[in-house]
Amino acid sequence: MLRYLPFLLILALWIYAFIDCLNTPENQVRGLPKIAWVFIILLFGEVLIGPVAWLVAGRPRREHAGGGAPWPGGSRGPAQKWVAPDDNPEFLRSLKDENKKDEALLKDWEADLRRREEELRRKENGSSDGEGNNPPAKG
Repeated sequence: MLRYLPFLLILALWIYAFIDCLNTPENQVRGLPKIAWVFIILLFGEVLIGPVAWLVAGRPRREHAGGGAPWPGGSRGPAQKWVAPDDNPEFLRSLKDENKKDEALLKDWEADLRRREEELRRKENGSSDGEGNNPPAKG
């Protein structure tokens, strides 16, 4: 069983590099066109040259969690810093807008409820007085 382990590890790295290359957007691939990287990974995967080359030279660099450029002197623009929702003015503004919509909807519902209650009162008062708007019975 142990004698198959190196082959399984090579196969796993080969598959990982191939899928990673396929899932990477074309504009983020470094060095060569994406199709060239696919061929390099497939043709030189058995000897690990293709997958290792992709991971070292072709794969896009990932930004680390702190933000900013991944390497000193990196050419990426300023990274957006994460802001808590209660400190984010855009999020708070969206909550206010949503609250205004909810208040308007609630006022409409209350007005509709009052109107229906008033209609019910009129029907009840009208039927007890004998002046109901009931249609005449067919007979």
